[in-house]
Amino acid sequence: MSRPFPVSASLTAIAIGYRNTANMLIADRVLPPVAVFSERFKWIEYPIKEGFRLPDNRVGRTGEVNRVDFSANEKDSSVVDYGLEAPIPISDIEEARRMRELGQSTVDPEQQAVEGIANYNLLARERRVSSLVHNPLSYAASRRIVLSGTSQFSDYVNSDPIGVIRAALEGTLIFRPNKLVMGSRVWFYLASHPKVINAVKGGLTTSGIVTKEQFAALFEGITEILVGEAYLDAAKWGQAVDLQRVWGNHIAAIHVNPQASTTSGVTFGYTATYGSAIAGRLQDPKIGLQGGVAVRAGTRERQLIVAPDVGFFIQNAVPNG
Repeated sequence: MSRPFPVSASLTAIAIGYRNTANMLIADRVLPPVAVFSERFKWIEYPIKEGFRLPDNRVGRTGEVNRVDFSANEKDSSVVDYGLEAPIPISDIEEARRMRELGQSTVDPEQQAVEGIANYNLLARERRVSSLVHNPLSYAASRRIVLSGTSQFSDYVNSDPIGVIRAALEGTLIFRPNKLVMGSRVWFYLASHPKVINAVKGGLTTSGIVTKEQFAALFEGITEILVGEAYLDAAKWGQAVDLQRVWGNHIAAIHVNPQASTTSGVTFGYTATYGSAIAGRLQDPKIGLQGGVAVRAGTRERQLIVAPDVGFFIQNAVPNG
C-alpha cells in the first residue's frame, strides 16, 4: 500500500540503536517505558483509603457477612507525537554515494540526519523527565523538603546527607524508594562528603571518593543511584551557546516498579509509549535545485507521575554553582 510517509526499516533501526551510545541520559531508567495500545489510553489510580480501611469482618453464627466494595479511578490520557525532520538535497545524497563508491568516504547523509534527530529527540525526552521528576509539585506536600545554608550537602562540616536521605526514604507511603535520582553537581559533593566516606569506610577515614554502588549500599532498599549528566543549550536559536545541566541540584527518592503497567502495579511514574520509534523519508521537490528528501524520526509518548506518594523530593540539596 502506498503511504504518504514511508517508514524505512534501516533508518528506524538507527533511530532505536542510537540510544545505546547516550550513556549520559537516564530518562528511561527514571520513568521506564510502558506500552499502550492506542493513542488515547486510560490509567488506573487506586484510592489510598481502600488499602487501609478496617471493616468489621466479624460474622455471627447465623448472621450475614458484611460486604465491602472496591473502586478505582480511571484517568484519561493520550500520547504526544514528538519528532523532527531534516532536509537533504539530492546533490548531497548523490555526492556522498559517489564518494562511497570510490572508497573515499563512508558517509550516508540520510543516516547521519536520523542519528542527529534521534539525539535531539532523546535529549528532549531527558528534559521532559527531569522537568517532572525534579519538580516539587510532582510530590505530595508532606513528601518534600527544601535545604538551605548549612543544611546543604556542600557544607561538609554541618550538613548530614545520610540523615536527610534516610528520613526521605522513611517518608514515602508503604513502598520505599529504590532509586535516588540527582544531578551531577549533587553527586559531586556527595561522593566526597566526609560523613559519607566515614560511613562507607567504617570510620577509618574521611578522605577520598565513594562509588555509586558504595553509596547505595548505605541505604536499605536502594538499588540504583541515577546521576543525570546531560547538558542542553539553553540559548535561543541563533545566540551563543549557553550549556546547562538538564538535571537540577536536587534529589528525588522514588519507587520504580519495572513490572508496572497502566492497570496494575504501584510505581512513581512511567513513560507511556505507543508503537516503536518511527523513522523514514519523504520526497520534497522544494529542497535545493534538484529537489531532495526530508528525513524524519520521532516517537509517540507521554510522561506521567501516577503515584506521587511513593516519592520524596529533596530540593536544593546543593546550592547553584
